[in-house]
Amino acid sequence: MAPMPVEKPETRPYHHGDLRSALLAAAERTLRDKGSASLSLRELARDLGVSHAAPGRHFKDKQALLNALALVGYDRMAEALEAADEPGLPLQDRLTVLARAYLGFAIDNAELLELMYARKHEPDAAEQMAAAIDRTVGALERAVAAAQQRGEIVDGDPEQLTLVVGTALHGLASLAVTGKFTTEAAMAAVSGLVHHLMYGLKPR
Repeated sequence: MAPMPVEKPETRPYHHGDLRSALLAAAERTLRDKGSASLSLRELARDLGVSHAAPGRHFKDKQALLNALALVGYDRMAEALEAADEPGLPLQDRLTVLARAYLGFAIDNAELLELMYARKHEPDAAEQMAAAIDRTVGALERAVAAAQQRGEIVDGDPEQLTLVVGTALHGLASLAVTGKFTTEAAMAAVSGLVHHLMYGLKPR
């Protein structure tokens, strides 16, 4: 009697371990390739070779997954800003290095950045999102406030001044992400942008 053929084990892209991290990594790949509308917990489960119910242990629905993915983005942005920041620099130089770090993050993570800013997050994630935003935008606001205390810039509400700085940086990043500027041209424009933020456009 011929021996029974030995079945080869099913090849799966995910076997065990941290399913939550695997889901987030797969979700980010889908986000980059196809956009957030294409994200599906069922499809991610299939791609990872787990049951369609398995993701539910970590994310109750797609919105919860999007919230978690946005938090990943904020963590990554905060790490980039913290690595670049030099609190001892004068504000113009400090803003320049922070702006370049932000621009680099935006270009490398365009789809993730759009999710971070555009997605309406559910109330359950509000506290986590606020803390994540404080690590990023809050860091910039604290840099502005410190410069005010040193007399480097005008008095006023640091939050409003930070809004001016942040919108200028995000505008430049958007131009780079949409192809209006090359990455090189956008990076080269940072110094001039920060200079005009510091001194305005009036002739002196």
